[in-house]
Amino acid sequence: MAQEVANHSQPQVNDRPEREAISARAITSSLLRHVPGIVESCGATALFIYIDAMDDEIPDLDLPVKAKIFCVTRSPAKDREAQLGGVQCLRVPNVPLTRIGQVKIAVFLALSRGLIKHGDRVVFLSGLAAAKTLDTIIVTEVGHEYEVFAAGAEFAPGSTRILPEVIERVVDIASELGSEGREGRAVGAMFVVGDTERVLPLTRQLVLNPFKGYPPDERNILDSSLEETVKELATLDGAFVIHGEGMMETCGAYIRTASPEEFELPRGLGARHHAAAAITAVTDSIAVTVSESTGSITIFRRGRIITEIQKPRSTGEKPKLLRSRPRKPKNRNSS
Repeated sequence: MAQEVANHSQPQVNDRPEREAISARAITSSLLRHVPGIVESCGATALFIYIDAMDDEIPDLDLPVKAKIFCVTRSPAKDREAQLGGVQCLRVPNVPLTRIGQVKIAVFLALSRGLIKHGDRVVFLSGLAAAKTLDTIIVTEVGHEYEVFAAGAEFAPGSTRILPEVIERVVDIASELGSEGREGRAVGAMFVVGDTERVLPLTRQLVLNPFKGYPPDERNILDSSLEETVKELATLDGAFVIHGEGMMETCGAYIRTASPEEFELPRGLGARHHAAAAITAVTDSIAVTVSESTGSITIFRRGRIITEIQKPRSTGEKPKLLRSRPRKPKNRNSS
């Protein structure tokens, strides 16, 4: 009899992952079913869906909404668009992001492309990619709901003469540096993009310019083969100065501009952030900083913070999700 009970109880343990998957699909389906009503009642102009938090069998996203639908993913956007039948995708950096981080960076990229504008109300369906569940709805009005979007009205395509793909590439590299560091070490960095004619006279080289003498097409940050070079040079003191079309003019540059009293920043931000605010206050550029202490990404425009993407804190769950077997302890006696 005891053997029979044991045999009946065993399948319940093995069925747990399947029950969790069924529950995840039910939650996702429920949100997708109700979100059209939320979009309509809120008067939202755009709906963002983080599709990496959905099951591999993505349901039909042709939702009955008047709002524009954008899918947010860490995969190549073109691959996802082909999979989804042409639904426009926004690619966010392939690094761990909080739910709010997903919203901030996706809205920022949409602003940079001119897909949404200041004052638009947007709905965002978010969740955790590892859990494969859409479990969060966020409704926000760009420029009002969060103070980080307060400068959104000043971020208009064409006014900065910066290609959107250049901004996306810089944010991508900055996010990877903030999340991974460099060779196990935390890295702080700063990128100043656009208006190089006025930015360069306000800088002083701390090291020899490693890009000097190279033709423009061999020092363009859009060239994926230069990614490791950029990350290695980010370990140097000073800032990158990048043309709006992607040409890297210099790195290791000291920013010498206005004093901190000419603009206001939250307490606790260091010299790198004040330099970023200062250079964007007196030029028509955008600055992206990586905090060495926290790994957070901060984006500046006209001396103000446009948005800040914080690095998620470790909860102890991430290693269990990413590793299939326990890590072997290091031998302390080995040399």
